[in-house]
Amino acid sequence: MIRVGIGGWTYAPWRGVFYPPELVHRRELEFAAGKLSSIEINGTFYAAQKPEVFMRWREETPADFVFSLKAPRYATHRRTLAAAGATIERFLGGGVLQLQDKLGPINWQLPPQMCFDPIDFEAFLKLLPPRLDSRTIRHAVEVRHASFQSAACVEMARHYGVALVLAGDSEHPWFSDVTASFVYVRLMGTQSGEPLGYPAAQIDRWAHRARCWANGGAPEDLPPPLAGQASAGCRDVFLYFISGFKVANPAAAQALIQRLAASD
Repeated sequence: MIRVGIGGWTYAPWRGVFYPPELVHRRELEFAAGKLSSIEINGTFYAAQKPEVFMRWREETPADFVFSLKAPRYATHRRTLAAAGATIERFLGGGVLQLQDKLGPINWQLPPQMCFDPIDFEAFLKLLPPRLDSRTIRHAVEVRHASFQSAACVEMARHYGVALVLAGDSEHPWFSDVTASFVYVRLMGTQSGEPLGYPAAQIDRWAHRARCWANGGAPEDLPPPLAGQASAGCRDVFLYFISGFKVANPAAAQALIQRLAASD
């Protein structure tokens, strides 16, 4: 399954561009979920959400919709990742399971100044539970310091089945290595002056890459993997248009969804 979406759904400049101007604010999630196949919730990065909020988000979206969650910054933006256990447990026990089958991957975004410390990083990966109340939990880690771009980091993530986020079209480290049963991509290159955020050729390129990953392959136009190819097999792909020229992100996501549908 390839899922394509945006980060969040509340952004004033989207009104009249993505959202109809007459749409009431409380129906923005419902509208966005009808146009996209996933959304990365970023509110969870800044503050804890109540279980009933997760339940409401589940009820306001189609049956086949999936959310990803940005994990709280209190867990990742700290001097020692190994000390994040209590925060991780509080977050995972705070209602996320109310999303039920709509719970997708959790993105643990590290701060840009954090360097790769093999001992601390592995201790953090050990804190991420693969299952919670009999439900499989998929974890992705988004690193932002060049020191993580190493075979040791890739092999460690692969050992624990944690995805390394591919921060596409950005200044952040790129990982073409597949380290989990799914691929997590955050695209940050939408541009003003492009009606779809990206030129059509770049939309086609990302559609091809997503198809390649989903079919168990490795896109040939990305940098070579740092730690060899992962074992082949069909994979879920989660791809979000984040940052960049944010006004155009919904248009870019819809264009990619249409391109993928046309190639089915």
